This record gives sequence, structure tokens and C-alpha cells, in this order.
Amino acid sequence: MRWLIGCIINAVLFMALSGYFHDSFYLSGFSAALQASILLSILNVLVRPLLILFTLPVTILTMGFFLFVINAITLELTDYLMGSTFEIDGFGMALFFAVLMSLVNLVIQKTILEPSRYSKKK
Repeated sequence: MRWLIGCIINAVLFMALSGYFHDSFYLSGFSAALQASILLSILNVLVRPLLILFTLPVTILTMGFFLFVINAITLELTDYLMGSTFEIDGFGMALFFAVLMSLVNLVIQKTILEPSRYSKKK
């Protein structure tokens, strides 16, 4: 259930980014956003751990900031695999979107999802 909520949140975030940055980020519709979100989560499970393992020295040297580059790489892979329904204009924009998505997901996690999890335990 949590995975599905995360996919829907990312799909809504993709739609918001597409509307706000329409020159740099193209999305054909909500179904494409949902497909891209599911594909991104699959890539995060399969490809991201390998990228982290291969780039571990650089990640340690940059105190974890290289993880944003890894997130941008997975966004670019999603762009490549989705075809013309999901387009990001360059690696710089993918890096910017990776940082932005990480921050928004962190805020959503801390303000909405964790408090509701703790209220159910009481």
C-alpha cells in the first residue's frame, strides 16, 4: 500500500513539474505520469543499488551529494524508456528535478505519512 501511495505522489509531482516547467519537462497526461512513476520505482529497486555500489567512493567523498546525480540518472533512464510521452530536457534539468523531488518527498514523508503512521499505533 505504501508503494502505491508513493507512486501516486510521484505521479502528481510529475504533473505539477510538467505544468510549472512546461518548456523543460513534457508529459502527455496523468497515465504517462503514473507509468513513469511506476517505472522510476522499478528502476530505483533494480538499478539504483548497483549505481550506488559502483559509485560508493565518490558518494562518500561528496558526503552523499552524489546520490542526487544517481537520482538524476534514474530519471534520465525513465525518460529514455518512456519514449515521447515523458521528456526531460537535458541532464541539468534531470538533476534539478531529482533534488526538487527529493525535497518534496521528504516534506510529504515528514508531515503527512509519518504522523499518520504514529497516530494509528496509539
